[in-house]
Amino acid sequence: MIISKAEVSVRYAETDMMGVVYHGSYLPWLEIGRTALLKEHGLPYRQLETQGFFLPVLEVSLRYLKPAHYDDIVRITTILREKPTLRIRMEYELHRGEELIATGSTLHAFIDRAGRPVRPPATFADVMARLFP
Repeated sequence: MIISKAEVSVRYAETDMMGVVYHGSYLPWLEIGRTALLKEHGLPYRQLETQGFFLPVLEVSLRYLKPAHYDDIVRITTILREKPTLRIRMEYELHRGEELIATGSTLHAFIDRAGRPVRPPATFADVMARLFP
């Protein structure tokens, strides 16, 4: 299992008239979490794209427990529990301070530039083999 943490400060544009974060604003935060996790382990998403590999979202799930508000600091914990093969499932916990405000998951698959499913690049597979012995 590997874990990454990132933080965002809630921007006014991410909220509604009551200063509560709009539900769709959470999706970019998940992206921040997963790209941070990949980068921290030597797999920046830009490098994967340069090599012709992409990770589209196949599924997304979010459970909202407490609202986030304008100017809150939200900590995004991203968890990769199992060694990915053709698909990658990431889990997320979002906290405001010590309070859990949302949980979620995303499922991704590797595709090439033509949109066809492919195996991950060797560099990705090597890193995952090292992280998940």
